[in-house]
Amino acid sequence: MPPCKSWYGPGFHGRTTANGERYNMHGLTAAHKSLPFGKEVKVTNGSNGKAVIVRINDRGPFVCSRIIDLSKKAAEAIDMIGRGTASVTVEVLT
Repeated sequence: MPPCKSWYGPGFHGRTTANGERYNMHGLTAAHKSLPFGKEVKVTNGSNGKAVIVRINDRGPFVCSRIIDLSKKAAEAIDMIGRGTASVTVEVLT
């Protein structure tokens, strides 16, 4: 199974993230299990080639083989809101 990602939104909006800031589903942020907070990554949707750059500010996802959870705005940017998950590539930016 290829790496996949999901998104999280209204149920978490305003809650404290793992790095201590408030989660904003309208920001371009993401949760990753091990990348350093503040690191920017490029996430590309494998089915349509659309990409978005997000900043890691939370930990997760904690489900199956998912590798990253995107904010709602980031998920919208790569057209994966309807399905909820997508096969993606994650490129760490310097």
